[in-house]
Amino acid sequence: MFFELIYDKTLAQASYMIGCQVSKEAIVIDAKRDVDTYLEIAKANNLHITHVAETHIHADFLSGSRELAALTGAKLYLSDEGGEDWQYEFPHIGLKHGDKIKLGNLSLEVLHTPGHTPESISFLLTDHAATDKPVMIVYGGILSLWETLDGRTCWRKLLGWWALKRKGAKQLFESLKLFKALPDYVQVWPGHGAGSACGKALGAVASSTVGYEKIRNWALQHEDFEAFKEELLRDQPEVPTYFAMMKKLNKEERHLLTEVPDHPVIVVSQIPAEAIVVDTRNKFEFATGHLRHSINIQNNNSLANWAGWMLPYDKALVLVASPENKKEVTRKLMRIGMDNIVGFVEKLEGDLVQIPIVEAEEVKSALQEDSSVLLDVRSKVEFRNGHIPGAQHFFVGRLAKALPDISKHQPIIVQCQAGDRATIAASILNRNGFTNVKSYIGSMQDWLAKGHDVVTA
Repeated sequence: MFFELIYDKTLAQASYMIGCQVSKEAIVIDAKRDVDTYLEIAKANNLHITHVAETHIHADFLSGSRELAALTGAKLYLSDEGGEDWQYEFPHIGLKHGDKIKLGNLSLEVLHTPGHTPESISFLLTDHAATDKPVMIVYGGILSLWETLDGRTCWRKLLGWWALKRKGAKQLFESLKLFKALPDYVQVWPGHGAGSACGKALGAVASSTVGYEKIRNWALQHEDFEAFKEELLRDQPEVPTYFAMMKKLNKEERHLLTEVPDHPVIVVSQIPAEAIVVDTRNKFEFATGHLRHSINIQNNNSLANWAGWMLPYDKALVLVASPENKKEVTRKLMRIGMDNIVGFVEKLEGDLVQIPIVEAEEVKSALQEDSSVLLDVRSKVEFRNGHIPGAQHFFVGRLAKALPDISKHQPIIVQCQAGDRATIAASILNRNGFTNVKSYIGSMQDWLAKGHDVVTA
């Protein structure tokens, strides 16, 4: 048997290629959109991708399953569980609980494991050349390592979550019973990892076993549903606004992108007037000089996530990036369907503007001596767990659709945890006409390192 984990650390998303080395057939589960990765793996291992499958309708990334099926001629296997509101709307082979997919000496049994989403399925793998007992389970949302996934995250923006969060939690509770009934030796391979917006406090270990999870995972200790539900839904992460778009695009017919596009390089004078300029350079470089009205979203592991939060899908985008980062940035954005890129700017010219950077002592002085507002743009959970005295809270993700109730001429110092989100927020405020914005790039990490007081709420 051939098995390989393909992990996208930028979205904390896992996909898998599993193959029979006798028949040379392979299946890819939960493919990312830049599918050349799978083609290269198959070629290197003398395999043919004959099957493509998904565990659920994804919300955190744009699936590449259809691109991969189009390029290889593979059969597309998708869940037909979950009811009429959770059906894929394009041709596929539908899967129900108990169905089996066969590849040479391998078989994958379909388990309907709702809770993360109503149509979620898992694949229980048996390698018949070695044993007739299952050896591993691949799942999208029934369980995360050391944590269960959110029973509402992928639903909230679509259907109104008050009525559904209890239903989702109940479904997840029942799905975990099915998981606990599996043999302890079965390996478990999740669809999400640490840093995913699809759950809270997800474990950083790539795989586990059923037996280990029974010992370590809090959710598998609960026999009482109400106690389980209360702990599951407490302090869930903010839901990225782009999740609803991903659900729509992953469910409906759409344009397929079968290769990584090569966007043109343009100069500043060629930037369309209606385009949004996104500067992907380091936050310090951006602060010391950038194009007026541009937004800073750094090219790091969080680029796609914050682009999904902050950028519209119906506006032209121009990216500022170095030549060596151009293709990497393109890959990250295409994974969330950001295909509206008209070009890259590699060299800044003309009248550049700055965002003043302040240190901890300046923050203290400003709060004591003048009318400056210290704006904490972290999540509500982070803010509640400890913030700088006098800080006001306004989550950075909300800035794409709403602005804080602060005069546009009032001095504002923006801070977060380590400075990345603060620079995003400061650039958005500047773009929207706030005239006196500074950035405390050191933010909470620097504040705590210097031993200053914090307030908990």
